[in-house]
Amino acid sequence: MTTTRNAPSTGAAGEGPQLKQPALTTGALPRYAPPALLAGVAVVVGGAQFALDTFHPASFAVLSALTYLVLIGIASSVVENGRKAKDRLVTGLVYCCFAIAIVPLLSLLFTVLVNGLERFDGYFLTVSMNGVLPSMDAGGVYHAIVGTIAITGFAALISIPIGLMTAIYLVEYGRGRLKQAITFFVDVMTGIPSIVAGLFVVALWMMLFGPGKTNGAAGAIALSVLMIPVVVRSSEEMLKLVPSELREASYALGVPKWLTIVKVVLPTAIAGLTTGIMLALARVIGETAPLVLTAGIAADKISWNLFDGQMMSLPVFIYQQVRMGTDEAYARAWAAALTLILIVMLLFLGARLISRFFAPKLGR
Repeated sequence: MTTTRNAPSTGAAGEGPQLKQPALTTGALPRYAPPALLAGVAVVVGGAQFALDTFHPASFAVLSALTYLVLIGIASSVVENGRKAKDRLVTGLVYCCFAIAIVPLLSLLFTVLVNGLERFDGYFLTVSMNGVLPSMDAGGVYHAIVGTIAITGFAALISIPIGLMTAIYLVEYGRGRLKQAITFFVDVMTGIPSIVAGLFVVALWMMLFGPGKTNGAAGAIALSVLMIPVVVRSSEEMLKLVPSELREASYALGVPKWLTIVKVVLPTAIAGLTTGIMLALARVIGETAPLVLTAGIAADKISWNLFDGQMMSLPVFIYQQVRMGTDEAYARAWAAALTLILIVMLLFLGARLISRFFAPKLGR
């Protein structure tokens, strides 16, 4: 009895036998299923809340998100498999967390933009409040812009060298208990309330110059107290990211340690250092409490002299206008808030350009 075996199928000439692989067939939700399900859930939840006259944006968002997560998990587990269902559930949670973080920010920016554009124009940016009454629909924020630039610039002039040198010491030279003590006090200073820094400078100024001697320099010193620990911590972390191999290669060529730091370590970390410094500036440029105590609240003249009496700044100007309580003052406060946001955005844009210009060029 002869048994005939089926020979394996061959492909084109010159190719070996092609074995058929078993296909893993699993169901899959269509690509449009998640957004369509989310839209359907939003329509149903919104319609139900409107029908019950209980609609509120926060409750609508929470109920829609929870319902969507439950339904997408069930649908994926039925159509696909358990692992894919967990993946879709976690992905939905990530998107929900992102929305929780971004929605308040967008709402804030939208509110400031809509209310600030009513008074934001060239006139508002180029005149001061000298001689303007609270009820008058006039005046501008130029004196506060000058004060903000002068005070923050002087604070940065104090804080950046001190903070950067401290970070270099902690990373490159610091050892033992002294390093631990400096790190501890920097961490403590990072969390102090801003008004405490203002009270400290007020007490220092009273000891040196007597009571009532408020000016822009005192405000800059108060801001530097808040800015230094942020610069130290951010710069320290950026310097730690520089590979040790770069330092060792420089030492192997006989380059001194100080020159290695200047020519190798700092240029390598320049992008992160610039970002950290800008974060510190953004941290202090909007402070109000220390400036109310140190730089004053009644200044309405344009002055670049930090030592010539009280000096207005944008955060204090906003606080002052809100306290006045008139519609015109509220309009000026919103426009000043928009101006402050734009200044911070310009600072970050400048930091990006600086870091890109000074960053080391890697050969291809």
